[in-house]
Amino acid sequence: MAKLVVLSEGMTGQAYELKVDKTTIGRVDDNTFPVAHPSVSSHHCEVLLKGNDVVIKDLNSTNGTFINNQQVTGEAVLKAGQILRLGQVEIRLEAPGATPSAKRPVDSTMVIPKGVSLQQLEQGPGQLDTAKTGFTKKDDKSKKLLIIGLSAFALVIISVFVYILVSQVQAPH
Repeated sequence: MAKLVVLSEGMTGQAYELKVDKTTIGRVDDNTFPVAHPSVSSHHCEVLLKGNDVVIKDLNSTNGTFINNQQVTGEAVLKAGQILRLGQVEIRLEAPGATPSAKRPVDSTMVIPKGVSLQQLEQGPGQLDTAKTGFTKKDDKSKKLLIIGLSAFALVIISVFVYILVSQVQAPH
C-alpha cells in the first residue's frame, strides 16, 4: 500500500498510508492527514486514488503545492519516489515494490524562522516574549526629537510671555 512519508526536519518519519480514495492534508486536525506546520494551509490539498494513480489536487493553498518543485495547478499525478512539497514541508510518496529516489531534488526554497504563534497573538501584545519571537520594540527617535522640539518651543513662548509681563509691570504709568 502506498504511503506518504514526511522528510522535513522536526517531522521526519511521520507517515500516512493511503487507504481511502480521498485523503485531505492540512494544518488543522479535521484533515485525514494533519501536518502541523505554519507554512501548510488549514486545508492544503487532497490526495486522490484513481486506479493505479495517486493524484494531488491543490485546494487554493496559500504557499502552494509542488511535485518535484513544479507547482500543481488543478490536479497532477504523484509517482513513487517523487517529493510533494506543501509550503515548506516535504513529503515523499513510497509504494511497495518501487525504489525511492536516492537523491532528493535541489530545493531553492528559503527557510523562514518561526514567527509568532496563534496562541501568542491571542494572549495580547503585552504577553509576547521578544526573545522567543525575534521581534523587538521599535526605537522611535523621531518621536523623541518631536518632544524635545515642542519642549524648546514651549520654553521660548513662556520666556516671551514672562518678558512681556515684566515689561508691563516696569513701564511707568
